[in-house]
Amino acid sequence: MSVKAKYQEVLNLGEQLGIKNGDVKEESGVLKIKGEAGTQYEKNLLWDKIKQLGGENPSDVQANITVSDTSVYHRHTVKSGESLSKIAKQYYGDPMKYKQIFAANTGVLDNPDVIHPDQVLVIPNI
Repeated sequence: MSVKAKYQEVLNLGEQLGIKNGDVKEESGVLKIKGEAGTQYEKNLLWDKIKQLGGENPSDVQANITVSDTSVYHRHTVKSGESLSKIAKQYYGDPMKYKQIFAANTGVLDNPDVIHPDQVLVIPNI
């Protein structure tokens, strides 16, 4: 199996996330990946996938992934049935961090218990 085939799921995820300025080369058994993620969250998703496929410190891949918007952790479009606590659990692993999401979105939200589908919320760096 080639190194590129081993990490094909990473490349597919990069396409799904819309990674910009992407470049992929295979040199001497090492896959070199370069690109720009929109947010830190997207960069973390790519690194998590790399580690899932290659282990904690893979020696057969080198990734240089930058982030274009460092002012936020991510921007989330609300889907039907979601709540701030559910969104907080998704991004931070802790539903109680909904308060930080609410505080970062007081220009959009009046009440942490009322969010609507298609609202775009800032997920702050915490």
